[in-house]
Amino acid sequence: MPRWSTASAPLWRGRPRRSAWTWALGPGINIKRSPLCGRNFEYFSEDPHVSGVMGAALVDGIQSLGIGACVKHFAVNNQETDRMRVSADVDERTLRELYLPAFEHIVRQARPYTVMAAYNRVNGVYACENPWLLTQVLREEWGFDGLVMSDWGAVNDRVASLAAGLDLQMPPDGTDGRITAAVEEGSLERASVAAAAARGLRLQERVDRAERFDGWDVDAHHELAREAARAGAVLLKNEDGLLPIDPAARLKVAVIGEFARTPRYQGHGSSRVTPTRLDNAWDALRQAAGPELELTFSPGYTLTGEPGPAMTEEAVTHAARADIVLLFLGLPEESETEGRDRTDISLPRCQVDLLRSIAAVCRKVAVVLANGGVVSVSNWRDDAQAILESWLGGQAGGIALADLILGAHSPSGKLTESIPLQLQDVPSYLHFPGQDGHTVHGEGRYVGYRYYDTLDLPVAYPFGHGLSYTTFSYSDLEVEETGVNAWTVRVTVTNTGSRHGEEVVQLYVAFDEPHPTRPRHELRGFAKPALAPGASARAEFRLTGRDLAWYSTKRGGWRIDPGAFTVEVGASSRDIRLRAELHTPGDGVADELTGASSWASGSTIRSVGICSGNGSPSIPVPSSSMRSILWCCPPSPRSRSPSSPGPSSGSPPTPSPHSPPPRGRKPHERPRVPPAASTWSGSTSRTPSSAAWRPACARKASGE
Repeated sequence: MPRWSTASAPLWRGRPRRSAWTWALGPGINIKRSPLCGRNFEYFSEDPHVSGVMGAALVDGIQSLGIGACVKHFAVNNQETDRMRVSADVDERTLRELYLPAFEHIVRQARPYTVMAAYNRVNGVYACENPWLLTQVLREEWGFDGLVMSDWGAVNDRVASLAAGLDLQMPPDGTDGRITAAVEEGSLERASVAAAAARGLRLQERVDRAERFDGWDVDAHHELAREAARAGAVLLKNEDGLLPIDPAARLKVAVIGEFARTPRYQGHGSSRVTPTRLDNAWDALRQAAGPELELTFSPGYTLTGEPGPAMTEEAVTHAARADIVLLFLGLPEESETEGRDRTDISLPRCQVDLLRSIAAVCRKVAVVLANGGVVSVSNWRDDAQAILESWLGGQAGGIALADLILGAHSPSGKLTESIPLQLQDVPSYLHFPGQDGHTVHGEGRYVGYRYYDTLDLPVAYPFGHGLSYTTFSYSDLEVEETGVNAWTVRVTVTNTGSRHGEEVVQLYVAFDEPHPTRPRHELRGFAKPALAPGASARAEFRLTGRDLAWYSTKRGGWRIDPGAFTVEVGASSRDIRLRAELHTPGDGVADELTGASSWASGSTIRSVGICSGNGSPSIPVPSSSMRSILWCCPPSPRSRSPSSPGPSSGSPPTPSPHSPPPRGRKPHERPRVPPAASTWSGSTSRTPSSAAWRPACARKASGE
């Protein structure tokens, strides 16, 4: 679990007391289906495992201080366009495998006090009026025992919402009389009203029992915000080790870009908060620089993105005299806001033109980005020798950037969403944001890396990517079978460089199918050991059957098919360092054979009849005869051969993980996508384990 979860608890001081502040309206954990979503700066990832683990950690941290958390927006609230009415039309398997697992994990593991129902409709039914979502799934399947509230103004039918399982309408609109009338006329059960009232009282009891405090350490909290901003920044590119800059060196460094002086540190809309104080990178760099490091500043552009010839000329003059340029670029505040989606993923044109003008007079340019959602880099990254993505760094983001740029700390963040080469490559491009009140999730489960990696499509930077000022090797992959469909995976990570650093070790479960019926691989765990130069740590993950399962709408539940699968450990979804092939016996549940089944190749039985060959109806085959008929039909291969080549241990794949495969496919040709969970682990252990592989699992991986 990320250490931010309860890191702030010791920073509160004073005597316990009651407070009028009883809960916080967060975290938001919706999946980043499209980079155009105007509210992506509030969400964690394109991946439900990351969203679930990080969301649960945040809920734990909030509620450890006696404040209730509110997990939102339930569910499939992945766009701002027409958000009050639009219907997210998505099949149940995609819901269960992509859009619901993060909510499920947080509900089961962190027990949030409240869940917020979304504005939108799900398959035609408003989320606030959806008994399948609010009662069957959330309460009956997952065991949620808290209160369900609406988003602000999201209730369309007060009576239908209450009957579906919504406990609290926000804000109140004076329609209590409708509830009374509905009960009296028999269209609303008294039990529904009583249950909602009981849940409201239970929430009051929870917050009344909790301890809260009358004082807190402002400076200590600012330091924690600084640490979080450092940990989240992602070093995308760093040719020839341009970063970090030695603060004691005799160099001329031109700091260019208004965002260095006036930072973008948060998104726009209801998420806005008032900082206790606000750092900026320009002041922080000057304070940390040695006497020989000469820094100059030029704004280069306005905060609204408007170009200015005089500003450009001044910036280019500063750049021509500098040894290194630190160019701060990003998105204007109004481009990322609640209530409106973005229309493109490009930086403002004037900023890209400024970069090109500067690159023409200074070869050593490091771009520092400030944006809540991803921006396209493919049309300008060759003009920058280094790219540091700082996102929206919060109130301490400026001093955190100085820590990273001047080398006091090494970047350690990883991308939680893929950066495409262009907007047209995004799998939801043809469906987002929809029309006529509907947004069809035609891409199904194939969102982000689940799409790009399944079809081997090129990206600018892959999911999980992030560089460091040091280097890491991976070795000694071991898997111990601990039960039926249960394994413990261990791997050693070593800091092979000369600087202290942290590495996010990523565990994927892969299924190699000739015709994909599921994403090629999916993240199932991550760990982040901190290592001194030369030091090693043992990362440990646990896998269960849920990590292998897919949701069967026919069964109405999770299904595990018997066969081979691969455990992959690496530094990104495209930089897999170690692999091991394993086998699962499946869940032991066989599909019932009926007369409606049909034959198919492989070991799957799709028929219970044999054609007589003379045009007459097929001859029924007794189930007792099936085994003797099918034994001679060899199953189709479902997994990669153990001898298949892969990346060598400690080295990236070849060709480059960002390059298209040599399949004769055009660079942006979009192959047909198949139509349209997990156990949450990621703990680390520095104590090596002597557990060996069991024969039933597989042979020990050797870094293939």
